[in-house]
Amino acid sequence: MPATARFALACLFATGLSTASLAAPQVVATIKPIHSIAANVMKGVADPQLLLDAAVSEHTAQLTPSQVQAMQDADLIVAVGENLEAFLHKALENPDIGRKKVFEAAEAPGVKTLPARDGGLWEPHSHEGEAEDTHEAEGHDHDHGGNDPHIWMDPENAKAIAQALANTLSDLDSANAAQYRENAAKFAASLDRLSAEIKTEIAPLRDRRYIVFHDAYQYFEARFGMNPAGSITVNPEATPGARRLKEIHDRIAETKALCVFAEPQFEPKYVETVIEGTRAKSAVLDGLGAAEAKGPDAYAGMMRRFVKSLVGCLGSQ
Repeated sequence: MPATARFALACLFATGLSTASLAAPQVVATIKPIHSIAANVMKGVADPQLLLDAAVSEHTAQLTPSQVQAMQDADLIVAVGENLEAFLHKALENPDIGRKKVFEAAEAPGVKTLPARDGGLWEPHSHEGEAEDTHEAEGHDHDHGGNDPHIWMDPENAKAIAQALANTLSDLDSANAAQYRENAAKFAASLDRLSAEIKTEIAPLRDRRYIVFHDAYQYFEARFGMNPAGSITVNPEATPGARRLKEIHDRIAETKALCVFAEPQFEPKYVETVIEGTRAKSAVLDGLGAAEAKGPDAYAGMMRRFVKSLVGCLGSQ
C-alpha cells in the first residue's frame, strides 16, 4: 500500500476514534462522589475533571486560580448546590463562570431531600427509606429551606442524579445521548446491587449508637436505618468549644455510644477529647472518598469503605 494511502487510512481511523471525545462537552465536577457519578455516565465518551481533592472539605474549600480557570473552561459544571459548596456562590459571580451551564444535583428530578437536623443531638429512629417516604408524604421532592445537602450518601439519590445528568449531557451532546443513557442505566443497576450488599452488612448494627464529627450522613442513616446519637460539631466551619465537647462527652455516656467517628478532612483531636474516660472507641468515616482513586469506581469504593468502618467499630463491641 502506498505511503499516502496508509497515512490517509490512519487519519481516518484516528478521526473515527476521537469523534465521541471531540463532540463531548468539557465537564467539571466539584467533589469526588459527584465526579464519580459523572464519570459513570460519561464512560466511553470522555472523562470529567475533578475540581476538589477529597482531602479538603467542600464546606471550607477556597478555590485556587487553576480551579477557577477549570470552571471557566468547562461547558458544564456539575455540583451538589450552593448549600454545600460555599465557594460556588462566589465563583458564579465571576462573569466567565456565571454564564456556564451548572447542573445542581440537589435540584435533579427524583432526588429526595431531608431537612437539616438541628442541635447535633438526635433521638433513636429506625426509618429505613425515610429520605423517600417523608417527601412522598409531603408531596414534593424539594424544600428549598434548610435542607441537608449530603444527598449522595443515599444510593437512590445517586441513581436519580445519574439519570438527570445523562439527560442534561444528552441535550448538550446528542451524538452521544444513547451512550449516556445506557451508562446511567448500568450505573443504577450496580447501585441496586450495592444497596442490597450494604443492607446485609448493616443489619446487625441498627440499634447501636454512635457519634459522628459533623452531620454528613443522614441520608445513609435514613436509607439503611442507622441510629446515630449526635455530632461533635453542628457547623463544620466552626471549631467546637469546651462546652460543646463536654455536652458530647455526656451524650456518649447517656446513650452508651460505642464509637465516635472522625473525618479525614478535619482535625481528629476533638474525637480523642470527647471519648476520654469513656468506653467508646474512635474510627474514621469518610463521605468524600479521600482514599479512593477518582473515577467511575470511586462512589462504590467510598460507600464500601464507609460501611467497613462502621462495621469495624460498631461490630467489634
